[in-house]
Amino acid sequence: MGVRDVGLPSDAIYQESAKALGAQAVQLAFQSARAESALVMAQKGDGQNQGASESTQRLEQVKQRTTSQIDQLQAQVGNLNAKIPKTPASKRTSLISQRDALNSELELQKSLLDAIEKMATFVENNGEAGRGLLGNINRLAQSIPEVLGHTIADKTSATQDKVEAAKSPAKPSLANSGGLVEDAMTLYDYLSAVHQIDTVINETNYTRDVAEHVRSPLRDAMRATIQRSQQLAGQNTSNDPQQLQAQRQELVQLTERFKLLENPLLPLSQELVILGSARANLEQWRDSIARESKYVLRSVLLRVLAILIALGLVLVLSEVWRRVTFRYIGDPRRRRQFLVLRRVVIGFLVGLVLIFGFVSQFSSLATFAGFITAGIAVGLQAVLLSVAAYFFIIGRYGIRVGDRISVAGITGDVVDIGLVRMYVMELAGTGLDFYPTGRIVVFSNSVLFQTSTPLFKQIPGTEYAWHEVVVTIAPNGNHKLVQEKLMSVVDEVYSKYRDEIERQHAAVERRVDIQVDVPRPEARLQFADGGLELMIRYPVEIRRAPDTDEEMTRRVLDLISKDETLKTAVSGIPKIRSPIRG
Repeated sequence: MGVRDVGLPSDAIYQESAKALGAQAVQLAFQSARAESALVMAQKGDGQNQGASESTQRLEQVKQRTTSQIDQLQAQVGNLNAKIPKTPASKRTSLISQRDALNSELELQKSLLDAIEKMATFVENNGEAGRGLLGNINRLAQSIPEVLGHTIADKTSATQDKVEAAKSPAKPSLANSGGLVEDAMTLYDYLSAVHQIDTVINETNYTRDVAEHVRSPLRDAMRATIQRSQQLAGQNTSNDPQQLQAQRQELVQLTERFKLLENPLLPLSQELVILGSARANLEQWRDSIARESKYVLRSVLLRVLAILIALGLVLVLSEVWRRVTFRYIGDPRRRRQFLVLRRVVIGFLVGLVLIFGFVSQFSSLATFAGFITAGIAVGLQAVLLSVAAYFFIIGRYGIRVGDRISVAGITGDVVDIGLVRMYVMELAGTGLDFYPTGRIVVFSNSVLFQTSTPLFKQIPGTEYAWHEVVVTIAPNGNHKLVQEKLMSVVDEVYSKYRDEIERQHAAVERRVDIQVDVPRPEARLQFADGGLELMIRYPVEIRRAPDTDEEMTRRVLDLISKDETLKTAVSGIPKIRSPIRG
């Protein structure tokens, strides 16, 4: 047939009907061809066909004669078998010898008959009888045994094929499909099937035209024969014996011609009827698939329209989200977080729309997604970890642009935070005065989860650090006097930016749930290798730390140079340092 089953319930009926009608048409065509070859042979009457007929007749005569001899020998053996039990023992030996001789001759005749049958078959297929038109028709018929002659093996194989076809699951129909891809594939199958059926219909029409062309001369000859027989029947009966004999011979010839024409003409007429039924069956099959394809096309269009509408709604939501974010969120850090969250949510919604629109077998999708997820988790472990760390970084106690952080021994100011990477402007210095090096350091966000490279940052809302003024007390120095005068200097410098530090401290108290003391200068005495040390720790604003330290240095040096008592109590040069680098 060449028409693929598209899964409709009526496909089996139409397909079986088409196969049956096609096989019947082929059988009638060969029946007509054999009859027409006999007609051609009768009209030509050439020596080759006569020789082939004589050869076949001789083989048939020898076959009949051999078969008759076998029947006679079997009868004689049967008579002897009946006589032997009744014959006396003295005469039984002779009868047994006769029976054995007849059995030997019987076996010889059977072998001869077998050889004659093989020779007749060979002559019929390949010998002189196979060289003519009938031989070509027979060889062509042998090429399609499934239509013109089923052997036992062929029938068994066909039965097994039907059983396997019954056991095999049918192709999913439209009722089982639910995704755009499945519907599109179904629609393609339907359109392909319609095209294939149209091709078969065209071939059927061509075959019908050929059969009609072959039947036309036979039908004309049949009409001429009938008209001639009617003319002879309508003539007046003559008393002339010779004329009567001539009319009788002509009627006999017309009768024989009528029979020769009837044999090919009747199967051809039946074949034309069968071909018409086959074409009608194919047209009904095509119309059935065409109607179903319209429903599938409508389903595809509706699904595409639904996907486009859903994507449009998602894009509208994205645009509304963006405008609301820019209108009502003034903090750049929060605005950036909301925009990143918008990209994630919109991407997730678009993925859901496409998945539900294109996929129908969610069980297979779940299995496939499981394998894909496992592969992605292994292959993109660092990337996924960076994405996960991003949501910690942008959290309440996370990092924002402008924060000064220290990570992996590098101190710098954050200039940008991405979904998988963050960018830090590198700073260098003595620990008191930092300056940009002109380089940008790129860190993966996953550094947040690495214990070997801890990340340090200021408490959210604070922009201050601690510095220390350290002086060594002479062995006979008055440490109380030194502490009192240095504390007064430090308090005086600190008073210039005290309000900003206290404001930051108030912001910290609002953000965290732990008790934190108010930052203020503190003095501590401690023993060191060089003797007794006085250390005064004071907070400084990170951005103004170099200026503050410079002013603190000048004030301490002026105090020591002007106060002789303090100068004798201090040993060495005072130092200003940072207890924590970065």
